[in-house]
Amino acid sequence: MPLLPFRSYALISREQIARNYRSVRAAVGPDVAVMGVVKADAYGHGAVEVASVLASEGVGWLAVSSVEEGATLRRAGITTRILVMTGFLPHEWVALLKFALTPAVHSLADLAALDRMAKASGKTIDYHLKIDSGMNRLGTRASAGEIVAALQSATRARLNGLMTHFASAADYTSGQTEEQTAYFAAVVEHLRYAGISPEHVHMSSTNALAYKRNPSWLTMVRPGHALYGYVSPARGSAPKPVLDVKPVLTWRAKILTVKEIPEGALVGYGGSFRAPQPMRIAVVAAGYADGVPHRLSNRGKVIAAGKLVPIVGTVSMDLTTIDISHTALGPGDEVTLLGQEGEASLDAQQLARMAGTISYAILCGIGPRVERVYV
Repeated sequence: MPLLPFRSYALISREQIARNYRSVRAAVGPDVAVMGVVKADAYGHGAVEVASVLASEGVGWLAVSSVEEGATLRRAGITTRILVMTGFLPHEWVALLKFALTPAVHSLADLAALDRMAKASGKTIDYHLKIDSGMNRLGTRASAGEIVAALQSATRARLNGLMTHFASAADYTSGQTEEQTAYFAAVVEHLRYAGISPEHVHMSSTNALAYKRNPSWLTMVRPGHALYGYVSPARGSAPKPVLDVKPVLTWRAKILTVKEIPEGALVGYGGSFRAPQPMRIAVVAAGYADGVPHRLSNRGKVIAAGKLVPIVGTVSMDLTTIDISHTALGPGDEVTLLGQEGEASLDAQQLARMAGTISYAILCGIGPRVERVYV
């Protein structure tokens, strides 16, 4: 592929997104629906493009974080059903209706408010009720009896789905996943006994379905990270993941200038690196404003001319300095921040370990100055 005219860009494979989706589809079987999570601009990959690929593959639902994220997809022509997972604020009600978005409801008070709004507008609106099964973030902790009473009293808000979220699905040293599953199962059973059986029941995102922690009675899964090529490493004794997914995104940046520096020369803010011998260094057109973690200063690596090379000095806002002593690279040539060159590779999980963070943060942190190029 010829060099692209961008200082820094992310190359995103539509075909790999489709392959990753198909891997999820094969793993869960034909009777379980798939909700593709495209919140946070599809984890930095571009929500409209990713949603378009998933829609062409026949995904049943998409999940976003906010009404505005859902509206963006609708404006782009996406007609797939969309769940707004963090619910909505009262002033967003009109947009929720306008763009035919389905809210997740997180408390019985919110359910009552939704029902009042629906009545006042003369509309009937579907929603998914989130149960807090032990993560203590969003979701209701009301008793099953209280939930049944609230559901039965709502006349214009219609339960379409029941959901919860695992806190530790990849951690086999903890019993939290089993505890959450049991709690949620008890609520589901209580509702069924009361004659309430929503169309969709879902609790499993990428890690739960990859390690087969999604019970057979679920009707939907919510992959996010897997669509972009990642499954979190498990803790403890875990089965082999059932998903065969690969990273979708390659991130490259141009070399702006090259310098020959003598032994003892200081590099970067604070002179945080001192050259141990004469070196050839390159200044790369990407810094922490673009998503290169500041914590990679003097500890991270990039790929240059097919080999892993160290970041030297402090990562600055717009620039990162690397050691290219072994190469003949010059201004205008490219290095790889995420991806593969020959036998050298760097993925978001490797970069996250170097930076002391998580792969989700690496992907979501790739900034808007980094041009997205879809192939």
